[in-house]
Amino acid sequence: MNGLKDKVIFITGASRGIGKAIALKCAQDGANIAVVAKTKEPHPKLPGTVYTAVEDIKKAGGGAIACIADVRFEEQVQAAVDATIAEFGSIDVLINDASAISITPTLQTSMKRFDLMFSINVRGTFLCSKLCIPFLKKSENPHILNLSPPLNLDPKWFENHLAYTMSKYGMSMCVLGISEEFKKDGIGVNALWPRTTIATSAVKNLLGGDKTIRQSRTPEIVADAAYIIINKSSRECTGNFFIDDEVLIEAGVSDLSKYSLVPGAKLLPDFFLYGGGQT
Repeated sequence: MNGLKDKVIFITGASRGIGKAIALKCAQDGANIAVVAKTKEPHPKLPGTVYTAVEDIKKAGGGAIACIADVRFEEQVQAAVDATIAEFGSIDVLINDASAISITPTLQTSMKRFDLMFSINVRGTFLCSKLCIPFLKKSENPHILNLSPPLNLDPKWFENHLAYTMSKYGMSMCVLGISEEFKKDGIGVNALWPRTTIATSAVKNLLGGDKTIRQSRTPEIVADAAYIIINKSSRECTGNFFIDDEVLIEAGVSDLSKYSLVPGAKLLPDFFLYGGGQT
């Protein structure tokens, strides 16, 4: 691995959860992080803001800039990109982590929620990629990493939560298309998805509460896998749909027990890998 010292990493949804875990992992190398999120003020149910994330990243050894931005809005993302270039001079890696979720069947999915998922998951991913690519082209080892699942057209992934599935697959289709379109420019574009549920606030609040959390792995497993991917040669590693534990095992990590939130707990599989409904 080349390490990420002085590399500039633009991470959406980086104020908490998986996005923040990836930021902290990269910060340990001395990377510079653009913390792109809309949480300016503390949320009543969710920990962390853009500013607390910046503080934690600096404590971990990295540089950081707070970019208050909602990825649904082009002018806000453009301002975040401009601020990142002004502060650090480049963008080497884009992590599309920001995402909205609603595990609801068709008749129970409000169009407001539908629009939110498509605006953040699909449009936001496309937009951030579009605005960062001109700078990624100038990097020695440019990467885009989307937190999205492998594409699988088995109907079981669509029948119970069609809108959410379409929106997450939209992110994965960005991997498919952008990796091919910009292969000539040496930009590595890949997806990463967890094998199990991950102990984040979103999982706790939306997917089963404390019971689900106790059967989850920590965000660090995704962060460690992301770190391995974005250290690979971008010209040789592109168009892949990675699963977190497979990345680690291939890299020689044999013991994954440290990532279980509760040692020895039976882990819950995440969406899009097993079964056909809520996990």
